[in-house]
Amino acid sequence: MQTKSIKQTVKFDSSPLNIYNLLMDEKKHAAFTDSQVSMSKEPNGEFSVFDGYCHGYNIELIEGKKIVQAWHFAEEGWPDDHFSICTFLFEEVDNETILTFEQTNIPKHKVEELKKGWKQFYWEAMKTYLKGY
Repeated sequence: MQTKSIKQTVKFDSSPLNIYNLLMDEKKHAAFTDSQVSMSKEPNGEFSVFDGYCHGYNIELIEGKKIVQAWHFAEEGWPDDHFSICTFLFEEVDNETILTFEQTNIPKHKVEELKKGWKQFYWEAMKTYLKGY
C-alpha cells in the first residue's frame, strides 16, 4: 500500500496548554466535535473519537507541548490493522499558539479527504469552540 503524509500549521488565539487540553480532555474534545469521545491521558492509553469513527493509542504526551498518537480511521480501503501517526506540536508565539500538525503513513487514496477533514472537523471546530469559551 502506498502512503503519504499531511502537514498543516494552524494559529489559535489561546495558550498551548488550552489547545493541548482541547484535544486530550474527553469532555472538551466531545464538545467541539459534537461526538462521543473517550481519551486516555497516559502513554499507551487508548482513545476513540467521533463515535468510534477514529480510534488509536497515545505514543508520547508532553503536556502543553506535544502529542504523538497512532490513529485508525473507519474508512473504505483503510486496512483494519493499519495506523497512521499524528503529531501535534504546540508553540506559543505572541500570546497565540502555533499548532504544527503532521500525519504520516496515510493510505494514498485518503490524503485529500483527510486534509479537508482536519481543517473542517478539527481546526475550524476548535476555533469556533474557543470563541464561546
